[in-house]
Amino acid sequence: MSKKKDKKKKNKTSKPNAHDTVVGVLDLTRSGMGYVDTGNDETDIIIRPQDLYTALNGDTVKVKLKRTERGRRRQGEIIEVVKRKRTEFPGRLEIRKNFAFFIPDSDQIPDIYVPLDKINGATEEDKVVVKLTSWEKNRKPEGEVVKTLNPEDLNDIAMHEIISEAGFSSEFPDEVIEEAERLPDVLPSDEMKRRKDFRDVFTITIDPVDAKDFDDAISLRKLNDDSYEIGVHIADVSYFVEPDSEMDKEAYKRATSVYLPDRVLPMLPEKISNELCSLRPHEDKFAFSVIFKVSKTGKVMSSKIERTVINSDHRFSYEEVQEIIEQKTGLYAEEILLLNQFAQKYRAERFKNGAINFSSQEVRFKLDEKGVPIGIVIKESKEAHQMIEEFMLLANKTVAEFVSKFKVNGEPVPFSYRVHDTPDEEKLIPFIAFAQRYGYTFDTTSPKGIADSFNRMLEKAKNNPERHVLEQLGIRTMAKAVYTTENIGHYGLGFSNYCHFTSPIRRYPDIMVHRIVQQCLDNNIRPDKKMEVKNRHASERERAAMEAERAANKYKQVEYMQNFIGEEFQGVISGVTSFGFFVETIEHKCEGLVSIASLSEFDDFMLIEEEYSLVGRRSGRKFRMGDKVTIKVIAANLTKRQLDYEWVITRALRQKKELEASPSEPKKKEGKKSKSGSGKKKTGK
Repeated sequence: MSKKKDKKKKNKTSKPNAHDTVVGVLDLTRSGMGYVDTGNDETDIIIRPQDLYTALNGDTVKVKLKRTERGRRRQGEIIEVVKRKRTEFPGRLEIRKNFAFFIPDSDQIPDIYVPLDKINGATEEDKVVVKLTSWEKNRKPEGEVVKTLNPEDLNDIAMHEIISEAGFSSEFPDEVIEEAERLPDVLPSDEMKRRKDFRDVFTITIDPVDAKDFDDAISLRKLNDDSYEIGVHIADVSYFVEPDSEMDKEAYKRATSVYLPDRVLPMLPEKISNELCSLRPHEDKFAFSVIFKVSKTGKVMSSKIERTVINSDHRFSYEEVQEIIEQKTGLYAEEILLLNQFAQKYRAERFKNGAINFSSQEVRFKLDEKGVPIGIVIKESKEAHQMIEEFMLLANKTVAEFVSKFKVNGEPVPFSYRVHDTPDEEKLIPFIAFAQRYGYTFDTTSPKGIADSFNRMLEKAKNNPERHVLEQLGIRTMAKAVYTTENIGHYGLGFSNYCHFTSPIRRYPDIMVHRIVQQCLDNNIRPDKKMEVKNRHASERERAAMEAERAANKYKQVEYMQNFIGEEFQGVISGVTSFGFFVETIEHKCEGLVSIASLSEFDDFMLIEEEYSLVGRRSGRKFRMGDKVTIKVIAANLTKRQLDYEWVITRALRQKKELEASPSEPKKKEGKKSKSGSGKKKTGK
């Protein structure tokens, strides 16, 4: 026993070696305490305020571990900022005689010293965006003004804050713009000759009505009575953006374009995205194309990948094509109807082979000239959208299959596959139990069995009130799609091989894919040992962009709904938690919280997790996901991007509650009236 005591005493502390350093992401709390997540199963590392070095929330940092007692949480000291999540911050400027100070809006960002030659025309108390340029330990951070904001334009300030939070820049560096501007506007004739010429083939683009960057086009020509040729032509960005150029470095850093309600943060400068590479009608353009030979019934008989030059005959919007599909008449109706026929065939085959048919709705805001929302439009995926989607999916699948067959020294070529894992079992089990309450059963013997079960459930529930909740909860069981070199297939689409090839103007992985495909075509493969690191970066930036888009949409929802404070709307419960339930209005698709505190007057509610519901302890009243309720808008906080709703108790429920509260009182009054027999007379008076 004494030996055990001695041993315990001896090992009271763990003594890290000099090389005990780890890399992770810093989560900084409002109290100033930090926690570093290293991405493994171990607990976060505690970082005390004095050990933060120059790190900010969200930065990737290197941490030196400290000696800690056995059983205590690990502690560390940040010794290096490996990568900053964001370098631009909104705030106000204070100008002194010889320098200026930037006071950020966020209390997690320190004041930043700005030399007077770096204020770029800003004046005292201006609302500005400052870029952090240097920060050495034990010194003040230094920066420069990159944009002056109009204090009256709250929307612009809010959007810049969201952009900065997500780690994106609203402006391109000068050297990137200069490099883009140096590119010639005329396509080189020698390069034109090296490419397959599709300029005389019927070709169209189909995009949103307000799109400016057209990165995909479809061509069609009849080969003979039994076959057609369909071309999926993608803007050849990799021809203009060379590896390790300034544009390439910036595109990699951003990794994606960001689409906010009132603006787009492009991955590439406008000279590339909206001019040189955009497949505008009646202009010769370079493309990277996947050409399919199909039978008259649409069966794919062969495919090839080649660099081309095209000339689009017409630029369509989705709405115009949808009208042609529905009316079966209009410009190029014969070609569009045939392409749609093929696309619907491919779509049906996908679902038959295991793809999951989750429906999608897009909420878009109508904005005035200042970006203020004046209306909301809910758009559903129709056949025009599905037509483009199916041809893009077919091209992406074909390219991934092509590359997957190549080997280097017996190993697969490092590639940017787009993969989607099977559903999370921990989330799937309670969902299946929930679906069974509505009479839907699941085959869990195989991934395809689960996918088929999802599709059967969604089809049967199509016109039932529970469809919305089953679809939303079903999506939550799914893994997140990511970029990786490990080709595990795409479960949601039902593909063994899949990648992103069709949007190189707005996604960096597509540019990487184009380059590797060309190496395969040339039989000159140069494996990129950093491909997995690049894939992880692209996945992380994609998530950041999605978070920014959600935050901006939420801001617009709050901005719009603040016009309806005190008004009542029908809604559907979209989420249930221990602190209340979320409701999405049917009319606007704007989500707000009905707090459990606001329900306390009616009853005390408890969360039943397996039923996705809140249940009243006395009344038994249930609030379940998917239930329809009436709510009143009671608060709209733009700073927090938060809507607060109040449950509107229906008249019947309110009367019932009043009766339960004082059951004898109404009877007494009734008795008095009937006893005197003078109720009528008194009422008449």
